[in-house]
Amino acid sequence: MNFKQNYAILNDLFGKALADYHHNPGSQELITWTNLTEEDPVPLSYFFRDYAGMPKLEQKAIELSRGKVLDIGCGSGSHALYIQNKRNLAVTGLDVSNGAISVAKSRGVHKTVCASIMDYSTEKFDTLLLLMNGLGVAKTLKGVYPLLVHLKSLMNPKGQILLDSSNLIYLFEDEDQESWLNDEGYFGEVDYGIGFGGATEEFPWLYLDYENLNQLADLAGLKCEKIMDGENEDYLARLTPMES
Repeated sequence: MNFKQNYAILNDLFGKALADYHHNPGSQELITWTNLTEEDPVPLSYFFRDYAGMPKLEQKAIELSRGKVLDIGCGSGSHALYIQNKRNLAVTGLDVSNGAISVAKSRGVHKTVCASIMDYSTEKFDTLLLLMNGLGVAKTLKGVYPLLVHLKSLMNPKGQILLDSSNLIYLFEDEDQESWLNDEGYFGEVDYGIGFGGATEEFPWLYLDYENLNQLADLAGLKCEKIMDGENEDYLARLTPMES
């Protein structure tokens, strides 16, 4: 499962892990888990991957980026660096993690902002990127609509939102799917945990299936288009203003 950032960071464990690898690259791992999955060690080098090492969904999103770009949850800056240096586009890397922003700046991202996306309203953009399940910052299904409305307010006319997410229903056995789908909760709402250097953090996170994204985008006045499917029930979608 992919992890990007959490807007309720207490100790910035993710930022500390990125900084540790950036200053002393080696075999360090970030331990991740959810209430639905077992612990999964992720090499920290994965967050510093180049374009060739990115999944096809991310490569496609970068290819489709245009104009002035906001990379939401930029992490160590891998996407922003490629967009800036290879696509020659003006890009701003935004992340709530001080550690992540410090690493992104040190790696050469020219423009960065340390803030929650919900607190940011300084500029407008032609492309808003939420990669590595960046939509998870909504935390819950109910949080998606206000997030999309806010993102729409940051878009220039003819702007676009490019995001990827996953449908987690595949994690459940057939006999369990009906109970989850009929339950008051949503099966894509998870408790996410990370561990590094003996410390741990847990926080709510969201994985959103395409059908619900499409419906919520429509409510927010956004046209939703699936660009491509990934290999693990994930997908890349583009959202544009309905009037465009």
